[in-house]
Amino acid sequence: MKSISNRIPVRLSVAALVCAALAAGSALAISHESAKDSPSEHPAVNVPVDESSVPRDTLPRGSFAPIVKRVGPGVVKIETTTTIKNASMQEYPGFNDPFFQQFFGNRFGRMHPPGGPGVQREHGLGSGVIVAKNGYILTNNHVVDGASEVKVTLQDGREFTAKVIGRDPKSDIAVVKIDANDLPVVPLADSDNVQVGDVVLAVGNPFGVGQTVTEGIVSATGRGNVGIEDYEDFIQTDAAINPGNSGGALVDIDGRLVGINTAIMSRSGGSQGVGFAIPSSLARNVMGSLIAYGHVTRGYLGVMIQNVTPALAQEFNLKDSSGALIGDVVPGGPAASAGFKDGDVVLEFNGRKVTDSRHLQLEVAETKPGTTVPVRIVRDNETKTLNVSVKQLPGTEPLAEAGSRNGGDTAALNDVSVSDIDEQARGQFNLPKDVQGAVVTQVGPDSAAAQAGLKPGDVIEEINRHPVKNADEAVQLTGNAKNKRTLLRVWENGGSHYVVVDESDNAG
Repeated sequence: MKSISNRIPVRLSVAALVCAALAAGSALAISHESAKDSPSEHPAVNVPVDESSVPRDTLPRGSFAPIVKRVGPGVVKIETTTTIKNASMQEYPGFNDPFFQQFFGNRFGRMHPPGGPGVQREHGLGSGVIVAKNGYILTNNHVVDGASEVKVTLQDGREFTAKVIGRDPKSDIAVVKIDANDLPVVPLADSDNVQVGDVVLAVGNPFGVGQTVTEGIVSATGRGNVGIEDYEDFIQTDAAINPGNSGGALVDIDGRLVGINTAIMSRSGGSQGVGFAIPSSLARNVMGSLIAYGHVTRGYLGVMIQNVTPALAQEFNLKDSSGALIGDVVPGGPAASAGFKDGDVVLEFNGRKVTDSRHLQLEVAETKPGTTVPVRIVRDNETKTLNVSVKQLPGTEPLAEAGSRNGGDTAALNDVSVSDIDEQARGQFNLPKDVQGAVVTQVGPDSAAAQAGLKPGDVIEEINRHPVKNADEAVQLTGNAKNKRTLLRVWENGGSHYVVVDESDNAG
């Protein structure tokens, strides 16, 4: 079983960030962005939403029981199984978690896995929230990442095998679906209306003991720079969140979903009053894309930005330190085309105030590529508005729609994403100047391309004997494949070779 702290990329000197799941799992590898979106077989879903603010003039009295009775049936337990090949041993399930080791140490040793030598199975535990009556469930990506099997247990005891509809590691949101109807749902609130001091309840399945409810308040909003995800805009709460709560519900006093519980900051691995939840508004946007397309489309501005410190505000003659300072503009990018310059300070993006660089990053990412938005800036003590056409985040263009769930796929190289070879790509992957083509940026771990040996950093020079100059040509050459076998000429490690990617076994 994986350590509950392994997914956190940084460690604090006095505290550790711990994801609130006991393990992880998912069988589906999803490309996160797409230049050419086409809806999957999953139609638009009727998700109940109530965007009104909670009453703040009086606090609830007596009991939260009525709220819990409404919310409880809509929160589920998620159990995952991850099968790892070529492993001869496995830790005793659950007892390699830091939480348990502080009590039991390593006394349980190692045991042969149930599948025998060569097969290792890891079991994970988390929570989820039913958001649509026909079985769509919100949870965390790290709950279902890598799982070969996902099981969902409802509060009434019914068990279902779930299908992973889509995952987004950048926001740590995933959507799974069970084959059921008329399910109890938790309506979504507008998390932008949440205020510090609001009473909230955390509902989930900590440590596998069963559905548990804890109460607290919103300690902070817009919390970022925690080092957990690429896109962070957390609601912080002191409601107790523990391992196993991941993917569970953070609800307001009206029983509406304001967040998906995700992680805690702790010295011990247990709750110490600092928990983080993904806001429902962010989860809602990601969920919509995952259900419709199986991936998330994100916007791109093409600027290098930084926070405005008091010292910088003084040097640039700014009233305060709000906004985002542009340090550099990417040549040929959307911002450059719109007339942005280094030294500009972004005050508003699409009519919304920009508080800092992280806030601008979130606003741009949630803007649909192709949309033209007004951006208010300060340049040389003058305020002006520039209109910019947001493009797709580069380096994530999928060669084909991942999964192609309706079985009518005519594209090749599924679950492979490519990018043009620009200076950033050459630096990142150490590519010589004379190498041309489309550089591979992502490869689904369970894809036929991965099995053929394709990996990030490889450069696709030819597809079926046709030269490839850039990412657009690669997409075109794979858009209407005649069969499921693709011949690639690939550059890697100083030389070129041919690779055959055979997706026959994965064909719908």
